[in-house]
Amino acid sequence: MKDKIALEEHFAIDLTIGDSQVYARPEVWQGLRSKLMDFEQQRIEQMDAWGTAYSILSLNSPAVQGIADTARAIEVARRANDVLAEQVARRPQRFGGFAALPMQDPAAAARELERCVAELGFHGFLVNGFSQVGDERTVAYYDAPQYADFWAAAAALGKPFYMHPRDPLPAREPIYDGAHWLTGPTWAFAVETSIHALRLMSSGLFDRHPALQMILGHFGEGIPFNIWRVDHILRKGRRGMPCEREIGDYLRSNVHITTSGNFRTPTLLSTLLEMGSDRIMYSVDYPFEKHEDAARWFDHCEISENDRRKIGRDNARTLFGLP
Repeated sequence: MKDKIALEEHFAIDLTIGDSQVYARPEVWQGLRSKLMDFEQQRIEQMDAWGTAYSILSLNSPAVQGIADTARAIEVARRANDVLAEQVARRPQRFGGFAALPMQDPAAAARELERCVAELGFHGFLVNGFSQVGDERTVAYYDAPQYADFWAAAAALGKPFYMHPRDPLPAREPIYDGAHWLTGPTWAFAVETSIHALRLMSSGLFDRHPALQMILGHFGEGIPFNIWRVDHILRKGRRGMPCEREIGDYLRSNVHITTSGNFRTPTLLSTLLEMGSDRIMYSVDYPFEKHEDAARWFDHCEISENDRRKIGRDNARTLFGLP
């Protein structure tokens, strides 16, 4: 398939590149660093070689979300968005953008999102999980009451948002002590992100803003495979859950998932059965994953050609209003 659209594809700027070093072995760090900072050469070459016609780019993780100083977070978000806008303007047929937002200040985040959509033409925003606010130990999740006006502003723009992983803070999750290999994309990313997404789905956010759409990577961070049990248990007792419907209803009406970094046919088939092919989209997770691995799998996996077209391109065109 030669015209795929990918939408969990990352870049970095000089102020955020150091955040990604922890996810690379020393012998591969320089190569990963080069790919994150590159727009013109390696990124385009890999897209061309493996059939990605268009990539929606987003800042690396945790980046802005890991900056406890609010003024600094606002500054770095604006700088990253301006860098990305410049690159998108140079290659509008190949690149789109997700805004990075200073969620430490919900009002500032709303203003920056409005600027990025109205002035820079971005397709929505991507947040790297919770934000550290004020100090390194204080965190904010986005179902908190102070984000009500932010979500109203985001919904009014009619653009989706991507909930992207970050590691939990070690002080808050001692279960990873002595088992560092389970942090990051091995396991902790999925656990942290899925809980945050479930908080949003169960908070009533999508009752208040039924048209708002959330995107989850890595085949939904495990949620589609456990949603029956989640709803089954909550049917026995809602335990104060404020949303109006079952969480599975929001999964099928307000959530899209991508194939980023999870190139496995049984996983795809299970997600198809749970959510349908209209809510799955192709992605790579470049440069943390390879275009080659994603494309070799997706272009030949055992699904119908109709579903391959939808997942590989058409669903993203519909969601983002692309030509």
